[in-house]
Amino acid sequence: MARKFIEAGYQISLVLKYVGLSRATYYYRLAKKVLSKTTGGGRPIPGYSLDLNHNQVTDEQIEAWILYLIDTDADAYDYGYLKLTHALRGQFNLVINKKKVYRLCKKLGILLPQRKAKPKYPRQIAKNRVITGSNQLWEADIKYVNIPGEQRFIMLLCIIDVADRTLIDYHIGLRCTGQDAALTLRIALLKRQLFKSDTKPVIRTDNGPQFISDYFEKTCHDLSIEHERIPVKTPNKNAHIESFNRLLQDNCLSYYEFETYLEAYEAIDDYIKRYNNTRLHSAIGYMPPMAFYRKLKTGEKSIQFRI
Repeated sequence: MARKFIEAGYQISLVLKYVGLSRATYYYRLAKKVLSKTTGGGRPIPGYSLDLNHNQVTDEQIEAWILYLIDTDADAYDYGYLKLTHALRGQFNLVINKKKVYRLCKKLGILLPQRKAKPKYPRQIAKNRVITGSNQLWEADIKYVNIPGEQRFIMLLCIIDVADRTLIDYHIGLRCTGQDAALTLRIALLKRQLFKSDTKPVIRTDNGPQFISDYFEKTCHDLSIEHERIPVKTPNKNAHIESFNRLLQDNCLSYYEFETYLEAYEAIDDYIKRYNNTRLHSAIGYMPPMAFYRKLKTGEKSIQFRI
């Protein structure tokens, strides 16, 4: 309304007083409107930046420096615009911000592709279950084995079936990664002829780095295996594999002072074979685990317990 009266020739101060608008507000809105028409609402791009000596450096020169950095510095090829910003400041004394470097990199077509977000696998806490047969719940854990002769430790990863107490498969080595844990799980499925089965066991572990790794979680997801993890400081939730580790320590490892990795491997492998095939287990009716597994499979034995 005020603009119509002003354009009609009325005095600006009287019109503004009449409509109750201050002169500062009127001229601010007028200037903002003119600016938006002429520059698109933003400050015009100057086409240069300053260095620390207040000298103007053209955008063309900055673009050449960016390409020079990428061409001569082997590490700069995988730099993003943020690292290039710091490189320009450090090597060429430029006063420049990351937004401008992003714009110049985009113009040159050298922006790195956006990283794909990794899928998130929500943690599932171990819950009480009723076990009525084999291959319903497996437990896995890692034990460190000392080799005094070589002054180092080796890592033993075992998977046990809580129903028949069979040690299905194990990994032993100088390291144990998420890939090693995933491979051991795959081999255990193959041994139980479950790799292509629609019904697979739940795998229960602690919160070790191997088991919380993206690789292991993705393997469980791809294999349609439910992975549950026990709460922190609750080894009783993983009682069966912890019990096996204690038996291994008391009946095998405590008898030796291993001189070599091979000596430890052979002793552990021999004990696992005896444990599975000949050692009587009180929790399963004083039978070896493999024999009890076969009777569960044929229906000669039945179980039901809560864990």
